[in-house]
Amino acid sequence: MAKVLIIGAGGVGNVVAHKCAQLPKVFTDIVLASRTESKCRDIAKNVKAATKRVIKTDRVDADNVKEVIALIKKHKPELVLNIALPYQDLPIMDACLAMGVDYLDTANYEPPTKAKFEYKWQWAYQSKYKSKGIMALLGSGFDPGVTNVFCAYALKHYFDEINYVDILDCNAGDHGHAFATNFNPEINIREITQKGKYWENGKWIEIPPMSVNFHFDYPEIGPKNSFLLYHEELESLAKNLPGLKRIRFWMTFGENYLTHLRVMQNIGITRIDPVEFEGKKIVPIQFLKALLPDPGSLGKNYKGKTNIGCLIKGKKNGVSKVWYIYNVCDHAECYKETKAQAISYTTGVPAMIGAKMILENKWRGKGVFNMEQFDPDPFMDDLNKYGLPWKAVEIKNYNKIMPL
Repeated sequence: MAKVLIIGAGGVGNVVAHKCAQLPKVFTDIVLASRTESKCRDIAKNVKAATKRVIKTDRVDADNVKEVIALIKKHKPELVLNIALPYQDLPIMDACLAMGVDYLDTANYEPPTKAKFEYKWQWAYQSKYKSKGIMALLGSGFDPGVTNVFCAYALKHYFDEINYVDILDCNAGDHGHAFATNFNPEINIREITQKGKYWENGKWIEIPPMSVNFHFDYPEIGPKNSFLLYHEELESLAKNLPGLKRIRFWMTFGENYLTHLRVMQNIGITRIDPVEFEGKKIVPIQFLKALLPDPGSLGKNYKGKTNIGCLIKGKKNGVSKVWYIYNVCDHAECYKETKAQAISYTTGVPAMIGAKMILENKWRGKGVFNMEQFDPDPFMDDLNKYGLPWKAVEIKNYNKIMPL
């Protein structure tokens, strides 16, 4: 059906390559490119062993618009899947715009010199992409991504209006390391050390980092301490869900992780500003990234499960209702299939499905779109087919399980 270009050869890029290769009728040709082509070749070797598919590899500096344009000219894809770093969203969007090629990513843009992420930079491409007659699908991962689609599905099938959303992200896995991050350490640590933020009654409310928490009983996992963070899907859902009064995001952290994080912050190694060291400028958090385990290497010994879902309260026919829609994913099972841990898997599978929606013309438009703006049904069907089955449960004791 189509040739796709995947940019990024980390843990998620590995999963995307595997999952696209499993669907030869949709993804007839696959090119995988990264700054380090040897990583692409390693993934291609594993993909061939698992699926018998041969995928091409190439090299690109995704910060360089001219290099991305040259790569697109060379391979002529119908869709570019940006599985690189959030810093590289805009250069890749610029290249796609120049070449008239559809674009997809899994996380919104974040400037390299400031720990701040929001959609304004990418939403600003709306008129340019519309005029060019191409589309950009933003945030086709799990959170953001699947969580957005969960909300759209709930609005379509369970509610007339949605008033309250709590997105709950739990990783109860054990990778065997004293400290490691499940995706790019620099992005991960920047994300969780900035101020918490949520949307309520038409305005954003900021709180000190990790200052609000509660225990939630996650199905198949049990009670875990969950902390209020800011996450990018809050921004688009606050804009696109009618009747919304409040939306929040929660993520679990163990005490061991938090202790390590506090120590690293106290000694300054999570700083993102350059410091002088032996006559050279280094960014401490980038040095820390070099010291920590590669997230792509964690899968082999990872045990346990993740649970990510949306607890949604609203009204149906004038009656208050609460539904909890969620997925449980097993780290070991993910590794068996794709040699990746569940955090990479839960991001990579939705990226493939989002691409599939575009290529099959089930999701189509001109401009820049977030996931909740399309019909959720075909996407939800494909989650069940391709490795991320979901459950929906009506909740009767909302005030007890969500005390805050």
